[in-house]
Amino acid sequence: MVVNTVFKDILCRSNEGREIPFFSSHHLRELESLAPVMILGGIHGDEPEGVELAQKSLAWLQSATQASEDLVPWFALPCLNPDGYEKNQRVNGRGVDLNRNYPSKSWSPEAKKPRYNPGPKPGSEIEISSLCEMILRLKPRLIIHCHSWEPCIVATGKPAYTDAHRLGGSCGYEVIEHIGYDTPGSLSEFGWHDNQIPIICIEEKEGTALDQVWPHFENGIKEIFRDSSNRQVE
Repeated sequence: MVVNTVFKDILCRSNEGREIPFFSSHHLRELESLAPVMILGGIHGDEPEGVELAQKSLAWLQSATQASEDLVPWFALPCLNPDGYEKNQRVNGRGVDLNRNYPSKSWSPEAKKPRYNPGPKPGSEIEISSLCEMILRLKPRLIIHCHSWEPCIVATGKPAYTDAHRLGGSCGYEVIEHIGYDTPGSLSEFGWHDNQIPIICIEEKEGTALDQVWPHFENGIKEIFRDSSNRQVE
């Protein structure tokens, strides 16, 4: 049996110098023309459920790819905010909420609480500027980012609905179109509203036992990455 390769590289180093690795099914130069599905975790450092889901999704993607299973092209980044994750805090090493720092048209310098600090300017944080450069380079078909709060699946952009309902069917959580409050400078704003890239935000129930996180979403994740109808024509 031919064993396919999984590629690993470094997105950047965090503000405190930690490497932020990513993994992919193809070399980046190949992935640029394949409209991959991206999955991200660890945007908020105090949401270990999101990191767990991204890590377990990556482990399955690696195993399935190496076993030559027919998957859509993919890109996985398990923890975007290693500084916050190390300290169990929402913000990054500079005290910025990464999900308010995207250089979207909606970015605002205002924050209701310090934990929502958007940073001094759009895309000021190395984690976000590097990720946005990658997003614009790869032009993914879909981005899934993994969080924890009140359990739900948020689908931003009509093309995200089918895959959002796959996840909702897997975990039993409601699929909604909006989180219920404004999120200026968020991935949903930058991805869909500015660049027409569909975004799914998975909100696992905060405090869920980590060994239960992957079982909640396993079927939905596998269905998304196995769907050959979502493959870019090469």
